[in-house]
Amino acid sequence: MEIKVNFLDNLRLEAKFDDFTVTADQPIRYKGDGSAPSPFDYFLASSALCAAYFVKVYCKARDIPTDDIRLSQNNIVDPENRYNQIFQIQVELPDTISDKDRQGILRSIDRCTVKRVVQEGPEFKIDQVKSLDEDSALLFSDMTEGDGRTYIPGKDLPLEDTIANMTRVIEQLGMKIEVSSWRNIVPNVWSLHIRDAASPMCFTNGKGASKESALCSALGEFIERASCNFFYNDQFFGEEIANSEFVHYPTEKWFKPGPDDEIPEGLLDEYCLEIYNPDGELKGSNLIDTNSGRADRGICAIPYTRQSDGEAVYFPSNLIENLFVSNGMSAGNTLSEAQVQCLSEIFERAVKREIIENEIALPDVPQSVLDKYPHIVAGIQGLEEQGFPVLVKDASLGGQFPVMCVTLMNPRTGGVFASFGAHPCFEVALERSLTELLQGRSFEGLNDVPQPTFNSHAVTEPNNFVEHFIDSTGVVSWRFFSARSDYEFNEWDFSGTSEEENACLMGILEQLGKEVYVAVFDDLGATACRILVPDYSEVYPVEDLIWDNTNKSLLFREDILNIHSLDEDALADLVERLEESELDNYTEVPTLIGIEFDENTVWGQLCVGELKGMIYLALQQYEEAYDLVCEFLSYNDNTVERGLYYQALRAVLEIVLDDELEFEDYQHNLTRMFGDAVIDDVIGAINGDRSFCGLTPTNMQLEGLERHQKLIESYKKLHAVRAARAGL
Repeated sequence: MEIKVNFLDNLRLEAKFDDFTVTADQPIRYKGDGSAPSPFDYFLASSALCAAYFVKVYCKARDIPTDDIRLSQNNIVDPENRYNQIFQIQVELPDTISDKDRQGILRSIDRCTVKRVVQEGPEFKIDQVKSLDEDSALLFSDMTEGDGRTYIPGKDLPLEDTIANMTRVIEQLGMKIEVSSWRNIVPNVWSLHIRDAASPMCFTNGKGASKESALCSALGEFIERASCNFFYNDQFFGEEIANSEFVHYPTEKWFKPGPDDEIPEGLLDEYCLEIYNPDGELKGSNLIDTNSGRADRGICAIPYTRQSDGEAVYFPSNLIENLFVSNGMSAGNTLSEAQVQCLSEIFERAVKREIIENEIALPDVPQSVLDKYPHIVAGIQGLEEQGFPVLVKDASLGGQFPVMCVTLMNPRTGGVFASFGAHPCFEVALERSLTELLQGRSFEGLNDVPQPTFNSHAVTEPNNFVEHFIDSTGVVSWRFFSARSDYEFNEWDFSGTSEEENACLMGILEQLGKEVYVAVFDDLGATACRILVPDYSEVYPVEDLIWDNTNKSLLFREDILNIHSLDEDALADLVERLEESELDNYTEVPTLIGIEFDENTVWGQLCVGELKGMIYLALQQYEEAYDLVCEFLSYNDNTVERGLYYQALRAVLEIVLDDELEFEDYQHNLTRMFGDAVIDDVIGAINGDRSFCGLTPTNMQLEGLERHQKLIESYKKLHAVRAARAGL
């Protein structure tokens, strides 16, 4: 994690990281102002808080109340060496906690991350750089030293060379990548989380049987998502990029909708139009891209090569971001390697969907076959030793597809987690199923997986597949666990050279009667591609292009960002459009308009219902506001401070709406209950002096929105490289 420090007045310091700001000072006796804890005090507190966090996680997973648990820490200083200290952590547990859980809580404290780091003895490197903002590097231990070269199936170069090449590409983009976490909770299963230090919203996860292969996975995913603009999928690029010569890629084309909003000629092909516009309901306005919002410019489309004949077909960027999300993207040492990974991912998701929605019972992989892969067996045994039964299934549907499945059962909660993996090589597909299962997860995290069901509707409804796509936590049918499988086990093998594997996987899609479209993105200095298989690799239903399109943000974005400067007519028009849109009141405004707000602000937690309530208050339409305030309080999981504000607002609105009540009669005790500041804000909201309480003013230039500005700055680095390579 990158922490930037600003020097304030006297000895005060300010540390900024992610969406947080921490201020430090020194006691008056050390010439400070005593306005904040010292840096060392924060260090001491971090250890105690970390220990308490692990206690909380342990207890929460087992429904153990923590109300009567107390924890404290003292640091005992060696009188002869003040840098030699003992951190004494004490925990007081109530008698109701069993001996087993007492030992479990003590073991959980022992896992405290701060404690472990201190015990390992962190190394400090102190360097001078020309510019903190321009310095770019990959912030992880060098894994490319030495003469050894590690070859694994699925990679056309050794892991060390792959890491070095991807590192060089990211450095040339001017990005600083940091590893924020490593996990290795069972043998031969590694995962990590990396992110752009300057723009933490740009992050990826990696997984593998070794730390090197997991790092390759994470770096490859970072490059693929940068190359395919996925980090910025639903976000507003800002007016500068929106008005530039190109928005997404130099190869893009813009198409003007017809006079009656028809889809223009030259966009998509007949095959795709039959899939995406079967009834002629899709309009040109449905395909305006969310990122630029330039409806006046038309529809931005990206060229893809149709594999059946090599012709270029232009796909609207809006259609891709709405339906395909991240499915079918990859980077590789070679184009064939990248395409094999793309196609493997497509088959993994498509076959997984077929199995889950049709409640197919899969055959077990015989132990004699598993024993051929001892490193995978060791990982499975590691899970079972922790009390998690594991089922290893052949998901090839009788040898048709290169897909495997590893399913974990949690007897503690009754939950199950079905993880799928795909690759032409049987071993790689099996390994990916296992590493995907534990990617970024702790043992405690496995307590959150859902229970299986015999309710077929819950399994087949579209959002269940979306949940499986996002983090594999969708619902699985009990029929999946039947000992009577629907297919015989098949020890399949589609492996060969990358070129042969690519041809084989393309051949499977051809046999299914599917057209395949490929776009190669090598303008950032790496080989990446994206593959679309219409009516096969979509994540969201086609109907979303009409009924739940991300570009609905264009109806609201400008007015919401300028809300403090709108007059009454404009506010009335905005709230009317929000009502007519039939958006759920709990829809998050940041997601709706494609803006990254600081999550710790009112903007960052704002929902549509709360926004409508604010507008009705500004218009002094108190009955409508009151209904929304009551609804907000019924489902709000916002901060305690915000909840108290709305409790006070509800009480005052009830007084205002009751002709027999006078506010002056209740003001004194309302103030005693909620405080002067809250009541002043409530009165200001009701009389119009403080409309939109908690929302700091901004505009279409995104003033004050540092988090989103960081995202745009990240995208500008890619945009500049593309422009330079295209000679623009």
